[in-house]
Amino acid sequence: MSFWRFLHLLTLCYFMAGVGGTTVPIWRAWFAETLERRALLIEEAHRNESTVLLPGLIAMLFSGYAWAASANINVVTTGWLVVLQLVTWSDLFIFLPLMGVGLRRVRYLALAAAREGEMTEELKSALADNVPLVFSTLIAATIPVMVLLPVFKPF
Repeated sequence: MSFWRFLHLLTLCYFMAGVGGTTVPIWRAWFAETLERRALLIEEAHRNESTVLLPGLIAMLFSGYAWAASANINVVTTGWLVVLQLVTWSDLFIFLPLMGVGLRRVRYLALAAAREGEMTEELKSALADNVPLVFSTLIAATIPVMVLLPVFKPF
């Protein structure tokens, strides 16, 4: 096994830990009973997004390019790899930023509501919006696609 392949597998694990560490607290926060629990879970998801998910996705992307270069795989003409890049770039530039913006909005409103000790109308509105919930789930849903493309190499 080459060094780049091993490094890429490590970064894949780090990325998936970030997805789990971010998506699970978001889902739990949306269904939590108390405001304090919601604020704690949203804070945890926000921390995991910035310390594990984003660095893991970027590291996975660049280690994948390094592995492809060391294996002499053309990233422009290999069909399954082009689709894999599109999925990864959509995660990085569409799903992750939209999830992050929504998560930060809910986080700030949850912290403000926790400081007041009661649920505010702004927080109710933000929790009804479901933006972090939807985009974190979309990121998690792209993982099977990212796995199936290099395994089966359909085109």
